[in-house]
Amino acid sequence: MSRYIDVEIETQVDDSKLGSFNKIYNIRKTSQVRKWLWGSLIVLFVVLFLPWTQNIRARGSVTTLLQEQRPQELNSIIAGRIVNWYYKEGDFVKKGDTILQLGEVKVDYFDPKLLERTKQQIDAKKIAIEGYRSKAQTAAIQVQALQEQRDAKLRELAIKLQQQDLKVQGDSMDVRAVDNELMVTKRQIEAAKLMLDSGVISLVDYERRKVSYQNALAKRTVAENKYLQSLQEIQRIRAERAGTIQEYIDKINKAEGERFSSLSNAASGDADVAKMENLYANYDYRNQLYYVTAPQDGQIAKARKAGIGEMVKEGDMLVEIIPDKIKYAVEMFVSPMDLPLISKGQKVRFIFDGFPVIVFSGWPQASYGTFGGVVYAVEKSVSSNGKFRVLVVEDPNDKQWPPQLRMGGGANGIALLKDVFIWYELWRNINGFPPEYYKASEESKDKSAEKKK
Repeated sequence: MSRYIDVEIETQVDDSKLGSFNKIYNIRKTSQVRKWLWGSLIVLFVVLFLPWTQNIRARGSVTTLLQEQRPQELNSIIAGRIVNWYYKEGDFVKKGDTILQLGEVKVDYFDPKLLERTKQQIDAKKIAIEGYRSKAQTAAIQVQALQEQRDAKLRELAIKLQQQDLKVQGDSMDVRAVDNELMVTKRQIEAAKLMLDSGVISLVDYERRKVSYQNALAKRTVAENKYLQSLQEIQRIRAERAGTIQEYIDKINKAEGERFSSLSNAASGDADVAKMENLYANYDYRNQLYYVTAPQDGQIAKARKAGIGEMVKEGDMLVEIIPDKIKYAVEMFVSPMDLPLISKGQKVRFIFDGFPVIVFSGWPQASYGTFGGVVYAVEKSVSSNGKFRVLVVEDPNDKQWPPQLRMGGGANGIALLKDVFIWYELWRNINGFPPEYYKASEESKDKSAEKKK
């Protein structure tokens, strides 16, 4: 009975107008599973030979290469108290805008006319210095005058000495002449005595010759005395010359001492003026420090000091300024295992936080919403997190980075390596092999091409 029913059902399937028969009984229909299986295998085989770009993923944040473009603290150089705020957090300022005003808290600077009085002291000191210099100049003129007087006096004494030498020579010649005359009269008196004894001449002639001898002897004494006086006059002139030299040495030394003393006082005054001018410049610069200005264009953030009258110390942070114009970069942290695969000039793709993106890591050309970058520098020292810091800048040959980027924003970096087949990438991952360093392959190709040439 059951067999008859089965036969009846099978024979009535094609003739039945009921849809349930056509859907349930597929006895005479061929299956498509085999075709789908072979098709999937062929597609999978083809996909295995498609190109795949090896890459390294690293997490980073938005920063900048230039230190002056990073958020910077605005510190107080002097101690003081806050008098007035001109801007608040979130406001944008231009370079040179006054952010706040400080008041003085040190007793040494309370005088409101401190600069004026310091300037008066400097002017008075300069006048005193000019007096010392004038005195030194007068002393120099006096020294010159004394030197001229000394030279004139020495010339006069030299002339006197020369004249006296001539006089000594004349007196010595007179002495010689008198000596000759005395010798003649002496011989005459001796001859006259013999003649007197012989009776040739009278006593009167003898006495006359004796008188001549006495006169010659007197003349010799006078000539010798005159000659000795001339010699003594030479000694006196020489002593006067030595005394004159010593006298003018004392006078010139005294004038020179006064001149050097004046110059020393002027130099000491110059040192005092330099110190006072230094104080004046410090006071003037300190007055400018009462007004804290913006070092560059930017936005005010993180005001550490708040109320009016609040005290601040030297070096205390007042506010933080975020620069307005920033050339952005990304700092990535790469593990030591992947560090040899990163080099300067390498291409990197970025996924910035807050921007829609469709990523195919193996096909960067097919990705949407990623931005290009170029490795600018790789630090040689490890960071505190155990990874190496890599700085990446915007790729000039790719689309610009979004202007909505902000310092500290997150960024996922994809460092692009060598293009390989998908089957090779699967095999590499299964075996745990590292990616290939495409730079070495390019260099080897260049070397082989040069060898062929």
